[in-house]
Amino acid sequence: MSTQPKTFITPEQYLEIERKAEYKSEYYRGEMFAMAGAQEGHNVAAGNVHTTLNLQFRGRPCRVYTSDMRIHIPATGLYTYPDIAAVCGERKFQDGRVLDTLLNPTLIVEVLSPSTEAYDRGRKFEHYQSIDSLRQYLLVSSDRIRADLFTRQSDNLWTLVSASRLEDTLDLESIGCRLALTDVYENVDLPQ
Repeated sequence: MSTQPKTFITPEQYLEIERKAEYKSEYYRGEMFAMAGAQEGHNVAAGNVHTTLNLQFRGRPCRVYTSDMRIHIPATGLYTYPDIAAVCGERKFQDGRVLDTLLNPTLIVEVLSPSTEAYDRGRKFEHYQSIDSLRQYLLVSSDRIRADLFTRQSDNLWTLVSASRLEDTLDLESIGCRLALTDVYENVDLPQ
């Protein structure tokens, strides 16, 4: 029995393909991985976080991006699309002419789905930790009221604060915002 050899592509080839593609793919170590679509609860929660942060950024030199903004992690080579990315101050892009690959997020938010939770909590977080500019990483559950906020400390260790009640609020100190779980879960139909 023979197996087909894998065809590996360069990061430059990936970007050329990705910029023309009708769907998004991650890239890691020469391979492209198609991304699956998300269910309603995931999309509503991500939209709520985006809206809440965008309103708090008014009049400030900050930007919040949806899952259409690609992030490149030079230390590991991963290209990925987090659900939300935010940066305050100067924004750095891989290519100064094509502003579609952000290099310096301050905050990354992933809305968890059953199929992605282990990856978002594990290997993907390992990749994200190598981004020098990243100060906070927020995981938001889409099937229950739960948010886990990881904050980088000065010794490069990460601390965790969890919230699981609608009346809870998280301090996103890295971008000078507060995030109430009532805002995150507004109009999100959670399973009984």
